[in-house]
Amino acid sequence: MALRSTIHKAQLSIADIDRGYYGDHELTVALHPSETEERMMVRLLAFALHAGEGFAFGRGLSTDDEPDLWRRDPTGLVQHWIDVGWPDERRVRRACGRAARVSVLSYGGRRADVWWSQNAALMARNDGLEVVAVPPQATAGLAALARRAMRLSVNVQDGHIWVGDEAGDGVGFEMIVLHEARR
Repeated sequence: MALRSTIHKAQLSIADIDRGYYGDHELTVALHPSETEERMMVRLLAFALHAGEGFAFGRGLSTDDEPDLWRRDPTGLVQHWIDVGWPDERRVRRACGRAARVSVLSYGGRRADVWWSQNAALMARNDGLEVVAVPPQATAGLAALARRAMRLSVNVQDGHIWVGDEAGDGVGFEMIVLHEARR
């Protein structure tokens, strides 16, 4: 019998001063049996950092032709493709061919460092690609906030990110930019 995903409900209140985006979102997030809470929370972070009209979660880890998050226009064309973790360079290259903008949020400390050192030169060739790393202490703090039902506030100002819950627990950090998108 196949294991089923665990459903999490998240109410996100986002105040992104850097982008001028403010919004409340009620999300249903499936935690795949092979996925950690840390990765799920990085997916939620990715949503919060890029939230806007039309953003949606992909179908999950078992689907190779969809990202973790994306925004498509009304015709179905992919405007923004977002992957979390350590995607294969070929996957990123294909994503850059399908979408005007591609973002990768890597995490995992040393594992992310090794992944980037092995892929940086090839990935740097792609137009529209942004690669950032979430610091290990941030992902540990995000994982500690994971609940089946969550109410989270996400604040972004001057590149500093704060994610907290209604009990007052939270984590503050800055992303590490590994590669900025060129056009």
